[in-house]
Amino acid sequence: MSAEPRINDRIRVPEVRLVGPSGEQVGIVPLAKALELAQEYDLDLVEVAATARPPVCKLMDYGKFKYESAMKAREARKNQAHTVIKEMKLRPKIDPHDYDTKKGHVVRFLKQGDKVKITIMFRGREQSRPELGFRLLQRLASDVEDLGFIESNPKQDGRNMIMVLGPHKKKTEAMAEAREAQAARKAERQGTTDAPSEGETAEAPAEASEAPAETPSEA
Repeated sequence: MSAEPRINDRIRVPEVRLVGPSGEQVGIVPLAKALELAQEYDLDLVEVAATARPPVCKLMDYGKFKYESAMKAREARKNQAHTVIKEMKLRPKIDPHDYDTKKGHVVRFLKQGDKVKITIMFRGREQSRPELGFRLLQRLASDVEDLGFIESNPKQDGRNMIMVLGPHKKKTEAMAEAREAQAARKAERQGTTDAPSEGETAEAPAEASEAPAETPSEA
């Protein structure tokens, strides 16, 4: 079945509740009268509420309405943010440098508005010390609490322990901030390019004036 509403001669009811071009309520009128008004305004009669009794119809430019609706839908799809789950893997006895590097990645992901799945990988005897992984996950969550929160608490999954961090910012907000920052950097670069450099500062043309040579005095 077509999702498009019935318009003009495709409307098959004896009377309609008519809405004018500016949204004003005209009232219940015979279909023939509504079609006559549509021709008078050079507009279409569009059925906007088919299940009402009588159906509600509006006078509008249906072609323009469809175009504007399509543009709005396109813009909505353009700005639609898809939630992405990033993954970061750590070892229970990770050294400080590697920990800082991994934490930096988690910070970047959260700033982008993405979720982060943290996986602690246990090997050999480490599997008998799950508290090491739990403490590491709690430490990481505490270190990035300004940017994210624990969406899924740490839980054992075979040889691994998993926790999911969710960002405080929505993906759309992060994307908007990134676009603003990019625009600001671009404007700053253009301003730097347009500004005269030190070597290009205007100098007043100085006319070389030579001091008159001294004439030898006569003895």
